[in-house]
Amino acid sequence: MRINLTKKEIINSIYMQMGFSKKICENLLEDFFLILLEELIKNKKVKISNFGTFLLRYKKSRLGRNPKTLEKSIISERNVILFKSSKELKKYINE
Repeated sequence: MRINLTKKEIINSIYMQMGFSKKICENLLEDFFLILLEELIKNKKVKISNFGTFLLRYKKSRLGRNPKTLEKSIISERNVILFKSSKELKKYINE
């Protein structure tokens, strides 16, 4: 069973399907990720139709606990990225 999909495998797949050079495919993928991250930081939300929505959410600091040692510690405030899949993606996966 496969767990991880690497950038190299995605680049190779684009190369095989589109016929561009691997360097162009790598630049294309890197540009896609860069655009996605920049828009997410700027707008806090990026929707890709028929795929899903990425959301940037702020979480306050809170008290947490290590389940093994039961040691309490402060979890720092941070931004987290959430993903909500579209109805089309859910339908495609469940067919």
